Amino acid sequence: MTIKFNNFEEKKQAFANATKNGTEEEQTAALNNMLESLATDVQGHILDQVNMQNADAMVMTQRGQNVLTSEETKYFNAVIEEGGFKETDTLPETTQERIFDEVVKNHPLLSAIGIENLGPITEYIFSDPEGSAVWGPLFGDIKGQLNTSFWKERIDQLKLTAFVPIAKDMLKLGPKWVERYVRTIIVEALKVGLERGFVAGRGLNQNEPVGLLKNVDKDSGAVTDKESIDTLTFKPGRKTINELRDVVTKLAEKLDKDGNVKDEPRTVAGKVVMISNPFDTFGIQANATTQNPNGVYVTNLPFNPIQTESVFLPKGKVLFFVKGEYLAAIGGGVEMNRYKETLALEDADLFIGKQFATGKPKDNNAAQLYDLDLAIVNDDDGTQPTEPEGA
Repeated sequence: MTIKFNNFEEKKQAFANATKNGTEEEQTAALNNMLESLATDVQGHILDQVNMQNADAMVMTQRGQNVLTSEETKYFNAVIEEGGFKETDTLPETTQERIFDEVVKNHPLLSAIGIENLGPITEYIFSDPEGSAVWGPLFGDIKGQLNTSFWKERIDQLKLTAFVPIAKDMLKLGPKWVERYVRTIIVEALKVGLERGFVAGRGLNQNEPVGLLKNVDKDSGAVTDKESIDTLTFKPGRKTINELRDVVTKLAEKLDKDGNVKDEPRTVAGKVVMISNPFDTFGIQANATTQNPNGVYVTNLPFNPIQTESVFLPKGKVLFFVKGEYLAAIGGGVEMNRYKETLALEDADLFIGKQFATGKPKDNNAAQLYDLDLAIVNDDDGTQPTEPEGA
């Protein structure tokens, strides 16, 4: 059953705003508020499901009631007996697999990015095929040669921490509900952390991934903010066709490991992903919507970009990247530790789930940033004031 969040999304937006402009104290307060809201919403969701199960266990089973493996049942029974996780615990492998699947499948942006589970791997091998096939006589010499250059890059795994507050009442519900509660909290926390890192991460010097909003200097390795290439209006007709043609053309300019544009373009057809801030999404859709001869409103964009959203993308901006050209990876197991510091939560123990992850674009052209100009479109001249005269 899908969770209906009451306050979590609002607190997530507040956290996103704090990470951009707030002080360290404001960021900490926003994070605490988001975590407390998440715990409250998930706990309420779990308790509602328990009540439904008690009312009609058979119906709940048909609705996909959570079923644990014997290993998971043993593990979470031990968690209940201990009154929480031990000093250092690792979640069962099957639980980790479910967490990974739910993080990727239920988050459109992370699904579009495509996260790889590299396990303990610390190096990644890149390949760059060059060459061509050449026609020749049936029994003649081989006329063509395909050369492929390989190079290795170190994968620096970074630690992503998810806070898991467990109310003492939750431990009374049994292992399958404790597992679901813990798994849900970790999934939602990892979604926020990975989205922030993969979109706006400031690089290894800040113990964060290199986000899609960043460039990496090929000589020094310094991470800097991308600058907007141009302004997009998404006005219907030839205007938007030309705008997105330029976007796709720029994304197709593949860079080699030295930062030079290659002669052979990058394949981008069907792989272009467009990220907008939720506040701008409907403005883009409104400008791209037309009415067909049958009176039906149709929203289409040239070249069919995969559209998704992120609160960590600044308002008034739109970001494009090529699917498969951002290396996003997690590694190792999800470790659980008792949190020894204090947090303003009543009648609950706080634990932290640690997941190693990293991310970086394969080159600086794999993602491109643009400004937005979403003035209201007029059928006659293409634009009109955003407010009526005399307002």
